[in-house]
Amino acid sequence: HVQLVESGGGSVQAGGSLRLSCAASTGTFRSACMGWIRQVSGKEREGVASIDSDGETTYADSVKGRFTISRDNAANTLYLQVNSLKTDDTAMYYCVLNYYSGSWSFVYWGQGTQVTVS
Repeated sequence: HVQLVESGGGSVQAGGSLRLSCAASTGTFRSACMGWIRQVSGKEREGVASIDSDGETTYADSVKGRFTISRDNAANTLYLQVNSLKTDDTAMYYCVLNYYSGSWSFVYWGQGTQVTVS
């Protein structure tokens, strides 16, 4: 059973920074594509950033230059450094793990960590 546990969210003023973490309970972490997705209640989910097993990263245009995704495969942990926060960044941030086994694709979500920017 895969568990993803996020931490690091909180309330900050605009312009501030946070470091979100996601600890994975599975050794498949190192071969998985990982990402952060955020959602505001009543609105659609938005992909924020992703990083594949080779370390290749992608970002939503809205966060480019401000957010940095990284991973520590030895610690099975995913990070999201969020800088220059804006009120529009307020959302629940979810860690997502996606890995493939043969022809099967598996996707797991964490419980989320709230980021509030005022």
